[in-house]
Amino acid sequence: MPEGTNRTRLKGTVTSVKMSKTVVVTVERRVKHPLYKKYIRRNKRYPAHDENMQCRSGDLVEIISTRPLSKTKRWAVVKILKPADTSLSPAGAEKETAT
Repeated sequence: MPEGTNRTRLKGTVTSVKMSKTVVVTVERRVKHPLYKKYIRRNKRYPAHDENMQCRSGDLVEIISTRPLSKTKRWAVVKILKPADTSLSPAGAEKETAT
């Protein structure tokens, strides 16, 4: 992407990779309750375009706003900030405890 563009950028976690060239990214934000002054976590899910299909579930990614690519897809994955840790999979944990 060109550096001169001022598009909205968000950071979130990939929660679904079941579609072709599309991932669902969950972005968490904290808002202060107007009456009780306690911080509350709010989540929003964004369908994002993943051209190379590199993202996996659990990856921390940065997404950027783009032109409409489909009915619901208006975001694209720019880069993977932190890959998901796949070494602690539940299937691997069962094999270790069984032996």
